[in-house]
Amino acid sequence: MNLQHTFENAKSATRSLSELSDKKIASVLVQLAEELLKEQSFIIDENQKDLLRMSPEDPKYDRLKITKSRIADIATDLVNVSKLNSPLQKVLLEKTLPNGLNLKKLRVPLGVVGVIYEARPNVTIDVFSLCIKTGNVAVLKGGSDASFSNEALISLVHKVLDANHINKHVAILLPPDRSATEALLNAVGFVDVIIPRGSHSLIKYVREHSKVPVIETGAGIVHTFVDETANIEKSQAIIFNAKTRRVSVCNSLDCLIVHKQKLKDLPYLTEPLSSANVIIYADEQSFEALKNHYPAHLLFPAKEEHFGIEFLDYKLSIKTVNDLESALNHIAKYSSKHSEAILSENEENINRFLSHVDAAAVYANASTGFTDGAQFGLGAEIGISTQKLHARGPMGLEELTSYKWIIVGTGQVRV
Repeated sequence: MNLQHTFENAKSATRSLSELSDKKIASVLVQLAEELLKEQSFIIDENQKDLLRMSPEDPKYDRLKITKSRIADIATDLVNVSKLNSPLQKVLLEKTLPNGLNLKKLRVPLGVVGVIYEARPNVTIDVFSLCIKTGNVAVLKGGSDASFSNEALISLVHKVLDANHINKHVAILLPPDRSATEALLNAVGFVDVIIPRGSHSLIKYVREHSKVPVIETGAGIVHTFVDETANIEKSQAIIFNAKTRRVSVCNSLDCLIVHKQKLKDLPYLTEPLSSANVIIYADEQSFEALKNHYPAHLLFPAKEEHFGIEFLDYKLSIKTVNDLESALNHIAKYSSKHSEAILSENEENINRFLSHVDAAAVYANASTGFTDGAQFGLGAEIGISTQKLHARGPMGLEELTSYKWIIVGTGQVRV
């Protein structure tokens, strides 16, 4: 597929964005929020066409589904982003050299941001809102599973852009077929950065095949460690929330690590999970602790394959450890560096865990379900970066900027 002209339009549109005031951009986002609420029946009808092509048993089904409450949440995020201060033109550093040159380091847009995503239609709006707020053009490549939903949403974006006399090429939705992905990965000179959102296989493919710089938003292989001092009431609630709030998202719990002294409390800690039909893959010690206490049809011996996996389903593995060090070692071996948590009342254990675990978000006594741009006060998110270059964790407005140096002289020459 030849998308050369499309990418040229995207590159050209960056200049028109630079002319928009922050007040104008905020107004566009509020208008889009109102449009989504007004057209929610249309959006849900188009989304239903996508849902009919996917089995409800597919873990991606929940991500794909759009409801009135989810549209309301998206609209709320749009309004929240509209209220945030723009990071653009912020002076990060200013100094005058001994020779009189004045230097300023200013925040500027990345330029053209390409985002490749799967069955997550909300990403269409999230990416647009964060990109226009930071002066970036959004080139969106959604999956075929969500094609009707994405087309519906981008049509409303373009409707609002047209009403405000803004170049519609600041938000481009590419065709859903694979050839468009290949074209985007090779759009050197037109696209400044590509951000993949989705499965481990998608992210791996983009990383290995893109000629354009990539910011990885990694899969979540998430652990929670219950140490010997953990409060079992708090722990029970946190474990249940982290696992079952939304199993199809990357911050959901995959592996529960339990100190051997807490095995006696394991039936209590896991009791609510049975009401959600969570399948547990337990190692030998935890299996013995749960046998005759957890429903037999939901309890299975763990195999090596059940550790280091992002389930995205009502499934959970359990690992028993002798001490904090063993828990840290297990996490270091299997973590995807997304979100990790400790449940503990021991300050020394908490501090050691928080300082030694290498992940984008590290928690003490809270659910990993909070790893989310909106929850972190970023308005929305472009994705959750698990790498260390440029951005890490939920990516909001600042993470969609770079910087440039402004140097003002009075005639200086270098000798």
